Amino acid sequence: MNKVTLRQIVIPLITIAVICYIWFGPLNLSYIENIVVSLLIILSNYIEYKGKPFSALGFRREKFTVKNIFVLAPLAALGLFSFYVFLLVPGITKLTGVPIDYSSFKELEGNLSACLIAVVVVWATAGFGEEIIFRGYFMRQFVKFFGESKFSIVLNIVLLACFFGFMHSYQGITGQIVAGTIGGLIALIFYLRKYDLWFVIAVHGFFDTISLICIYYGLA
Repeated sequence: MNKVTLRQIVIPLITIAVICYIWFGPLNLSYIENIVVSLLIILSNYIEYKGKPFSALGFRREKFTVKNIFVLAPLAALGLFSFYVFLLVPGITKLTGVPIDYSSFKELEGNLSACLIAVVVVWATAGFGEEIIFRGYFMRQFVKFFGESKFSIVLNIVLLACFFGFMHSYQGITGQIVAGTIGGLIALIFYLRKYDLWFVIAVHGFFDTISLICIYYGLA
């Protein structure tokens, strides 16, 4: 374990306990759940890192460039989506014998206004929300405590990928495995990009945008 202060131990423990209460307790915050958790994380990091909450998550001003956000990230998202459509989903579906449950997105098919709203929602809750929570916070906290040895990074990615998949249980067992795999790949990108949170937010956001376009045209 890396050398950490009492503040750096207690504050994350309290934060994670509150996050679990929000996710698994009696509260039902629906679509704003991840936004609330993200704000809580920013506040927690503000306290833990004495007024510098964003750099600890991986937000770096020098990484927010047109090339990174509007060229490389969309290309990475397209490549990830191609892998998802042509290899991952068919492979996992064949393995489990159960298709992904897309029923929660059915109302978006052919509904332009609903799809446009959904794009905004997924960028806020999945692009920003899930990446701040899973990559920016959970993954970075794991690194803080257990370091960056190859074993630690692999364990970090695998454990959080499993949890990320579990959080997508509404898509059925196939959806959980697929989501976990995609989450693991995004985590790997996050690590290889030296914890550039802007980049993985953009990759996730563009990936989900492509998915919504396919749903709108009935291709999912």
